[in-house]
Amino acid sequence: MHRKASSVPTLLVTGSNGQVGFELRRSLAPLGNVIALDRSLCDLSRADEIRRVVREAKPDVIVNPAAYTAVDAAEKDVETAYAINGVAPGVLAEEAKALGSLLVHYSTDYVFDGRKDGAYVETDPVDPQSVYGKSKLAGEQAIAASGATAIVLRTCWVAGAHGGNFAKTMLRLGRERDSLRVIADQFGAPTTASLIADVTAQIVARHWLDGDRAAFAAGIYHLAAAGETSWHGYAAEVLRFAAAQGVELKVDPARIEAIGTAEYPLPAPRPANSRLDTHKLRQTFGIHLPDWRDGVHHLLEQILP
Repeated sequence: MHRKASSVPTLLVTGSNGQVGFELRRSLAPLGNVIALDRSLCDLSRADEIRRVVREAKPDVIVNPAAYTAVDAAEKDVETAYAINGVAPGVLAEEAKALGSLLVHYSTDYVFDGRKDGAYVETDPVDPQSVYGKSKLAGEQAIAASGATAIVLRTCWVAGAHGGNFAKTMLRLGRERDSLRVIADQFGAPTTASLIADVTAQIVARHWLDGDRAAFAAGIYHLAAAGETSWHGYAAEVLRFAAAQGVELKVDPARIEAIGTAEYPLPAPRPANSRLDTHKLRQTFGIHLPDWRDGVHHLLEQILP
């Protein structure tokens, strides 16, 4: 055991009002003193502010779910996207290394080009196609260059009870519209913010705070719910479950129209394949990842009236 019984670790969480940050406040609370920072307390676009906050807090663990996630807006707001997604993770990593702390950071399937036939493994070549993806890859690279002890968790299709997401949008549209058209040629695994937060807490508690830090398996890992679907399949599952719970819908979940990516053009390209192979994470940390439907059902149970 690394930690003395009397010691209470400090865990610093950025982006505490985001989907994952909100859940981390819950999952990390039993582990120690959680310092939850939103943008008003720490602007990640300002490196000097990041360093000041970390040096004052002296955390044992830094968890960084904060990110510039407006994928389409990033195509024009390049400087801000890179400051938050690319530069800030490197600054946090440098400060973590100086303190001897662990950094947990979250990345994305967008670092890949989305053209692989099967699920991506951690060692597959990266080739981001959007500013968002390129800025997130820059963050991964900055962390690696720092020499800090860090876990980078790449995830995809994140949805949480707190904040906006695809599931909530489908619920709203299902109530408002007689018909829906949803993309059916992009594939991934809807992954809940609560699952991401719970996995993070398990890694931090068992393998860092209470484990052998010298043997800690730092590096990049893929974290996603088990199974796969398309956005069309995801939408249909959301509305089927909602209807079964008595939600009045205008659209029939079985009659959602499947369309191709070309029929719904957006400023930033989306990966056709967002599937992430999670074998390394499960094998290294002994973590079970439930089917994506289980997570989506739990999410809907939280947000349905």
